[in-house]
Amino acid sequence: MDKMEAYQLDLKKGMTLKLKGKINEDSNGFVINLGQGPKDLALHFNPRFGENVIVCNSQKGGNWEQEYRDEHLCFKPGEETKFSVTIEDDEFQVKLPDGHQVKFPNRAKCNRISYCCVQGGFSLTSFKLA
Repeated sequence: MDKMEAYQLDLKKGMTLKLKGKINEDSNGFVINLGQGPKDLALHFNPRFGENVIVCNSQKGGNWEQEYRDEHLCFKPGEETKFSVTIEDDEFQVKLPDGHQVKFPNRAKCNRISYCCVQGGFSLTSFKLA
């Protein structure tokens, strides 16, 4: 499984993380995790092609919280894609390639993200903080 982890990010409230890459042809989905570490996630963003859904969640101390499902899946295996995640006080705004936004509550009121992990069937080509 492809995996990219970054530990010393300085992604603050009001900033945007821009991701670009190619979804593998045989991908069942991929995962973007943002938080303080692998078991402390403010945002778990998980498009799942088999279920035709985007699943979002958060994790505290290794324990998953209440799952949120968005039926608007515009990602497709084999495609180049780009999307962005903006951190606000009360929510994360994920802007999808077709302009649709997935909004997920900032449950831990996290105002700084230091950890990012991209894994699964997604080959990252660009990673930018703005």
